[in-house]
Amino acid sequence: MSSKSKQIKWGILAPGRIATKFASDLATLKDAQLYAVASRNMDNAIAFKNTYKAKVAYGNYMDLMNDPKVDAIYIATPHAFHKIYTIDCLRRKKAVLCEKPLALNSADVEQMIQVAQQEDILLMEALWTCFLPHFKQVLTFIESGAFGEVLSIEADFGFLPEFIQGGRLFDKQLGGGSLLDIGIYPIILALSILGIPDSIEAHAQFFETGVDSECKMKFHYPQGKTALLHSTLLEQTPTQGVIQCEKGKIVIHPSFHKPSKVSFIDHTGKETLKDFGVGTFGYDYEISHFNDLLRRGKTQSPIASFEFSKNLMQTMDKVKEIIGLSYFE
Repeated sequence: MSSKSKQIKWGILAPGRIATKFASDLATLKDAQLYAVASRNMDNAIAFKNTYKAKVAYGNYMDLMNDPKVDAIYIATPHAFHKIYTIDCLRRKKAVLCEKPLALNSADVEQMIQVAQQEDILLMEALWTCFLPHFKQVLTFIESGAFGEVLSIEADFGFLPEFIQGGRLFDKQLGGGSLLDIGIYPIILALSILGIPDSIEAHAQFFETGVDSECKMKFHYPQGKTALLHSTLLEQTPTQGVIQCEKGKIVIHPSFHKPSKVSFIDHTGKETLKDFGVGTFGYDYEISHFNDLLRRGKTQSPIASFEFSKNLMQTMDKVKEIIGLSYFE
């Protein structure tokens, strides 16, 4: 950016449910503002603009991308459209924060990153959990070695949504299913702590629409370390993370992907409970990180790095292959 003191002007592409939380948290930051919102339905764009005090509403995405006043664009479309709109934005020199998963497969992720590097523009996958205080504290504590080495991880994410024909969770053409939408969170936890698994076991159930309704995974690591992961759209689950170590365990209480409480339980059973609750939804942490990168002229995040996004998608590709899930790619 031309000035380190200049307020960053954000645009939101596709004002859906997650975008409402993003906009709410963006409003808490003094160094940035929601400048514009774009929807394929102008009435929706205007309603969102009025609710979240944006300056401009657009009835199509291209006008947002071409607005010279917009510095950064948050892409919150269904998964299947992440690639095309991210590339369109990057080609127009807009910094992009794209919702997870970055794309539907590794080849698309590689292409998106390649375009970002060609254009020398900041691109980051919106792995918001990785920036939350409780998540960072857990990683720091593990790295300290206070509980010794990590032996195993168990993490789940499940809820029971209303079935909507053509809804993004159930439509194959939109990249629906439990794995890509919520299974990504347990996988992020496993990759952040234990890294890329040596081998994967996976089993899934499917909706009649062809997307997975439930996915159970077991990641195998050297020295017998494992990660048991579960995502489901068939029932509400605890949605917590349990990290078993040599000298104790760490429990990330429900919901582990959000600002949460964390229990550190040593080998004697003594528990230290820390509350990492915040006054926002928690998206402001990733936004602040992105703003800082943009101000400093960086083109990728050291936390949600290109390497991490590649590893994440490659891991999900392996799971998809094992369970027999493919999209219209």
